[in-house]
Amino acid sequence: MKMEQQRVTLANGIELDVVDTGPRDGPVLMFLHGFPESHRTWRHQIAHFSDRYRCIAPDQRGYRGSSKPQEVEAYTPDKLIGDIFLLAAELGVSEFTVVGHDWGGAIAWGVALAGQVGSGSGRVTRCIVANAPHPAIFQKLLYTNEHQRKSSQYMRGFRDTANDAMVREHGLAAILMQEVKWDRPSEMEPEERAALMEDWQNRDAAFGMLNWYRASPITIPPLDAPYELPKDWAPPALPKLTIPTLVIWAMDDMALPPENIEGLDQVIEDYSLEKVQDCGHFVPWEAPEKVNAAIDAFLARTG
Repeated sequence: MKMEQQRVTLANGIELDVVDTGPRDGPVLMFLHGFPESHRTWRHQIAHFSDRYRCIAPDQRGYRGSSKPQEVEAYTPDKLIGDIFLLAAELGVSEFTVVGHDWGGAIAWGVALAGQVGSGSGRVTRCIVANAPHPAIFQKLLYTNEHQRKSSQYMRGFRDTANDAMVREHGLAAILMQEVKWDRPSEMEPEERAALMEDWQNRDAAFGMLNWYRASPITIPPLDAPYELPKDWAPPALPKLTIPTLVIWAMDDMALPPENIEGLDQVIEDYSLEKVQDCGHFVPWEAPEKVNAAIDAFLARTG
């Protein structure tokens, strides 16, 4: 599916390449991709929903042709979350449903918590997250759950500046081959895979993408650290999410095991869960029919 992009300059000076398609007077779905992809994560969903919904999908800060500041501090979560509200403002969007996968899902949690209807800004009416851990749950699992800690060791590699010379010489693909054990390239269409490989050759984008991990406040303990909560640790002080929220979880995700969905009903008031069996991490394009059907049902129930 070919999707035209437009260049949008945010009030903070960041420029994003953005797909903005569908009826301008339709309800808005704001699609946020994860690592190491792009707006095309959502190609099947945009094709399915753009006849009824205004579908907005940016290449986020650090990715592809969008602005790629090289300093780590440019990628703290507050800035990444802020980009989405500034993008909505530039496009004249007063309310939207936020939809996120992977890192885009992490930002979607923050956008929903900061902007849920009933809060100060009140722009976010619904939240849909696919295989992205909730901030109140993920850090605890990294401390206590062996599966999650093992699966997340790649983040330590992404943060290790000793790998920078390799990335400069060979691009992002080199560090992905070294650190990532959960990729399933055979699941992606060859032309999509080829386009991604080309994107990963952009060195500024490679470091922009890695900076999402380097600027994150999440702690990834080494494998030999005790499997227990630190004595001085406390869960983040977050409000309860009160807007309708759908969580889609691919159950064969090697990076994010199903333990991440345990306890979500305690932090979300209006909570729906769709489990996708026999599917890996990249559920939006590995199981598009199931994802589209789950979103359709959720939007119909909450519309």
